[in-house]
Amino acid sequence: MPCLILKDNISWKWCKVKKVMAGINQSRLQELVTQLYAITDELEQMFPTRHFTLDGHLVGSLGECLVADAYGLTLMPASNKGFDAVDKLGHHVEIKATQAGNRYQRVAFRHQPDYAIVIKLFADGSFEEIYNGNGALIWQEFADKKLPSNGQYQISLSKLARLNQLVEDKDRVRK
Repeated sequence: MPCLILKDNISWKWCKVKKVMAGINQSRLQELVTQLYAITDELEQMFPTRHFTLDGHLVGSLGECLVADAYGLTLMPASNKGFDAVDKLGHHVEIKATQAGNRYQRVAFRHQPDYAIVIKLFADGSFEEIYNGNGALIWQEFADKKLPSNGQYQISLSKLARLNQLVEDKDRVRK
């Protein structure tokens, strides 16, 4: 498939990422995620007063890779405004991930995404889809709220799960 020229002249990066994603070894990716969790468990045993949670960029990047693989999405270079990947129809998709056992169980959005997929990542490298649908439905939840000082609106996974029940099949990112 030829590379597409995108608005931001990042087509060469997109082609490079696409070639890498085409050769992904799903079972090896899952093994590596399992090893990461085993390493953090061992560190917490060594240092019982410290938590070595896989959060921030690491969990987000893992989630983006797992979702891109599972849904056949093309990952874009990091730091695009409001999207992480593009689906087969050219839709921009924002991917959010949190880990199971995270006591906060929230994700944050800076911009209204066209489409969003939110997952909960498990220690064995599998994930649960919490939300898959149009970003406007999520953004409506922030309509009457003041923008927090960090520039990110937060929404709970339980709220996203309820919103997910309202999403029609035609408004979901297809696998």
